[in-house]
Amino acid sequence: MRQVRVELGERSYPIHIGSGLLSDAALLRASVSGSQALVLTNPTVADLYLERVLSAFTDVDVDVHMMPDGESHKSLEEYGRALDFLLSKRHNRTTTVVALGGGVVGDLAGFVAATYQRGVGFVQIPTTLLAQVDSSVGGKTAVNHSAGKNMIGAFYQPSCVIADLAVLASLPAREFRAGLAEVIKYGVIFDAGFFAWLEESADKILALDEAALAHAVARSAEIKAEVVASDERESGIRAILNYGHTFGHAIEKLTQYGTYLHGEAVAIGMVQAAIYGCLAETLSIDDGRRIRRLVERFELPCEPPQLSVESVLEAMGMDKKVSDGKLRLIVPVAIGRVEIRDADSKPLRQALEYSVAGASPLDGSSDG
Repeated sequence: MRQVRVELGERSYPIHIGSGLLSDAALLRASVSGSQALVLTNPTVADLYLERVLSAFTDVDVDVHMMPDGESHKSLEEYGRALDFLLSKRHNRTTTVVALGGGVVGDLAGFVAATYQRGVGFVQIPTTLLAQVDSSVGGKTAVNHSAGKNMIGAFYQPSCVIADLAVLASLPAREFRAGLAEVIKYGVIFDAGFFAWLEESADKILALDEAALAHAVARSAEIKAEVVASDERESGIRAILNYGHTFGHAIEKLTQYGTYLHGEAVAIGMVQAAIYGCLAETLSIDDGRRIRRLVERFELPCEPPQLSVESVLEAMGMDKKVSDGKLRLIVPVAIGRVEIRDADSKPLRQALEYSVAGASPLDGSSDG
């Protein structure tokens, strides 16, 4: 087992990474400090892993709350149902909410934990690659609103994250690939060497090679932990973790959260941001093509749906990353480095027009 620590003073916590951790009853039991717990999950995950988790809590009063699977259910309605359940079961302030599932479960469970009786214990047990490398780490919790994704939420750190690599073998291939989008992101925004390793190790990762997966998850967690430790509430550098998300969130909203998985939308968004970078002359065409090529290598979508430029611009205008009336973009300037900039309307519109036309400056082969 490998351990990455998120250093946040009294709110610091470990990320446990290894294969077979859901069978480690001592580790699971140690994550719950009180005598009560709520496991929040969905039927798909419950069928696979719930019994194993519950077997570690033999001396804990545990209730299980099921929420439907899918991004569309990360809603105020489901949040309310979870709170109603906690109250009906008389959970007190010493209870722990255990999120067993992917990003949707983790985000909603975290918001429940943050707000139930002004905050109770919270444990993340992510069961998708995307959740293991991204959404389970850093304390962002939220639900969606019809006006935009993750518009209602709170920063609330878990007491620990338990990432069992063995669960990735049971993921549908599409879900696994969606998680790779966030892994690629870390290379683009922070670590050129990691990006190059992903280029070299793509075959092993897609084949679920255990050593390659362990490194991909651990390095991603290390990068996120370092960024979060320096800017917990996203007042500065943490915004770089949103690379690809401004475009991606607009696509998710305009397709009613039903066409693309989150990681797929982020993959498209990363390519869109690379096109913008090339048009704004912050990023070389060669580096832009490397980004697109790695997205393609991991069998992720690069091309956005046929949406009008105006509708995408309007959707981006509701993004949380709009500050003082100005749209902020995370713009790549080289593999391994990005900058937070106010969007330049001309290359932004041009990038979107390229997409509508089905063309881009990244078409063609990389020279690198």
